[in-house]
Amino acid sequence: MKKTDKPRKIDRFLHALLAAPARFVLRVRIKGRENIPSEGGYVLICNHTSFLDPIVLSAAFPRTRMPKYLAKAELFRIPILRGIIRMFGAIPVERGRGDVGAIRRSVEVAKSGEILAVFPQGTRQKGINPADTPTKPGGAMIATRANVPILPVCIRLKNQRYGFLHRVNVLVGKPLSLEELGLLADEPNFKEATATAFSAVCALGGYRPSALSEHT
Repeated sequence: MKKTDKPRKIDRFLHALLAAPARFVLRVRIKGRENIPSEGGYVLICNHTSFLDPIVLSAAFPRTRMPKYLAKAELFRIPILRGIIRMFGAIPVERGRGDVGAIRRSVEVAKSGEILAVFPQGTRQKGINPADTPTKPGGAMIATRANVPILPVCIRLKNQRYGFLHRVNVLVGKPLSLEELGLLADEPNFKEATATAFSAVCALGGYRPSALSEHT
């Protein structure tokens, strides 16, 4: 793990300074805080609605357990935005290119005892029932290679959209072990395991596949 990957004092200071105002403005409420492991690495899997999701998770979680994220590499090419997303622990990834470097760094983050947040839907799904969306297998693969559990977290929003004065509920489930997800097999099925973990995310928010959805 590179020294630069560790949480910097300035990041923790800014978290302490900005987290409370962010919780107030966005009306963030967290349930299941006791399920957040106090130590050790893990992969956090969450539904994805908006660019605000990483901010909400960072504001909801303790500053000593700030999640890191995979983010589109092109965002790091925007000068002002680059500094902001780095502050929130973003890791650049080249989407659609099988970025081996980003996967390796993600595994290192979890192995080192930190939190690696993954949005398995792959892109923002504003206004869409998360239970109707397919998932990508990266979360389970990273957890297996890092040998860490998966923590399901659901950001529950009214109509799956952020809105003025609408409450944002962050619901934290119990960690899922690799054994529970069938990831200790000789040939683990990352796609199926990630889908199972994401089903737990949806269940936290009370989301179920709609009758007309082709996704199973």
